[in-house]
Amino acid sequence: MMKSVFLVDDSSTMLMSLKSTLEISGFKVDTATDGEQALGKLKSGLKPDLIITDINMPRMDGITLIQEARKILRFTPILALTTESQQTKRDEAKKLGATGWLVKPVAGTDLVRIVKQVVPGA
Repeated sequence: MMKSVFLVDDSSTMLMSLKSTLEISGFKVDTATDGEQALGKLKSGLKPDLIITDINMPRMDGITLIQEARKILRFTPILALTTESQQTKRDEAKKLGATGWLVKPVAGTDLVRIVKQVVPGA
């Protein structure tokens, strides 16, 4: 059974790069360009095995998305995409239910390794 990853980022370059890396590694990938669009998809019944979300996005940021997504998907792992300097954001994300984080820019091999660590059976 193919595992699915839901990527949320307002950078199309970032989305494309992460999506192709994950697809090559055998994951099904859904994407959204901000928290609001992502939440809409989750509310419409999208049930990914993992959510990876950027923190800084227009309309709804990743922190709010994590908080809202947790009301719908209690146990789905969520990774926050942060830059090196966003320690306080990481702590906040963790407090609201993030499983962990990835530091941008994330190398393909690291991405796949971490995804396999947090997604059971991947």
